[in-house]
Amino acid sequence: MKYTPQDFKSNQEVKWCPGCGDHAILASVQRALPEVSEALNYSKERYVFVSGIGCASRFPYYMDTYGFHGIHGRAAAIATGIKVSNPKLSVWQMTGDGDSLAIGGNHFIHAIRRNIDINIILFDNQIYGLTKGQYSPTSKLGTVTKTSPFGTVEHPFKAGELVMGARGTFFARSLDAEVKLTSDCLIAAAKHDGTAVTVVLQNCVIFNDGTHAGYAGKDIRADRTIVVEHGKPMIYGKNRDKGLVLDTENLRLKSVTIGENGITEANLLVHNAYNPDPGIHMMLINMQSPEMPVALGVIRAVKDSTYDDNVRDQIIEVQKTATIKNVNELLRSGATWEVK
Repeated sequence: MKYTPQDFKSNQEVKWCPGCGDHAILASVQRALPEVSEALNYSKERYVFVSGIGCASRFPYYMDTYGFHGIHGRAAAIATGIKVSNPKLSVWQMTGDGDSLAIGGNHFIHAIRRNIDINIILFDNQIYGLTKGQYSPTSKLGTVTKTSPFGTVEHPFKAGELVMGARGTFFARSLDAEVKLTSDCLIAAAKHDGTAVTVVLQNCVIFNDGTHAGYAGKDIRADRTIVVEHGKPMIYGKNRDKGLVLDTENLRLKSVTIGENGITEANLLVHNAYNPDPGIHMMLINMQSPEMPVALGVIRAVKDSTYDDNVRDQIIEVQKTATIKNVNELLRSGATWEVK
């Protein structure tokens, strides 16, 4: 059966605030799943959406798929259990920067470390939105909020750095307003065998409006962001006249202008998302505007064994020589008696 985005829309009224970036992320997911289904020959019954607590946690209600609304920070644990118990399911974890990087931080990094074949979409608006505007683990240093009235004194997490530090095999980043780019990232994530983390830089119009405006604004986006594509030169800019090279002397990425100082397209770095060495990937993740463009697109996608495959293979191997092969045999083994 060939699906359309409409096939994945539930009959529930979407109750996010008008103008919230979550609406665009929902549209991106519903746009991506028909292509995922066709590419991987998935029926709609294979999809499960799992969430914790936060504005993003409403997501399962708006999808005409299976869903599970968990508790604060525990979505990764639930998603892990679902995937291991039924590996055929396509499991999607919807989470915010507070839900996944604060109370759910350990679950987040260990799901990535284990390389469980789940898809994590992290909505990053750099604030706690559902609980009315407290600073989150990704809030910028100095951000004034209800819980930091004089400005937060904490250095923020970068989700991409955590993914790399946990030996992540897939990392992508997009903007909420870039619906097609987000969809493309999610299609790539679904095809990836292992934990696929896609961070969507999302705007909270009520409690942190404009937090990404320094590079996400429509009038400056082309000059302040770069969409990387595997196998293609790293070019960006409104006039497609800027690019990235590796400054070997200082071991960092450097922005250059094509046509100046003898620079041609041939001098630019070509993106290799499949490189197992995370060095360049980490440099791309850490680029910050306005000094450097913010990297978007699929930054890393490397192959490795997955936790769910390893569990399956281990069970098969143990069963070959085990005298007890299941719980029923275990309960009936050894000394037993009947109570009358």
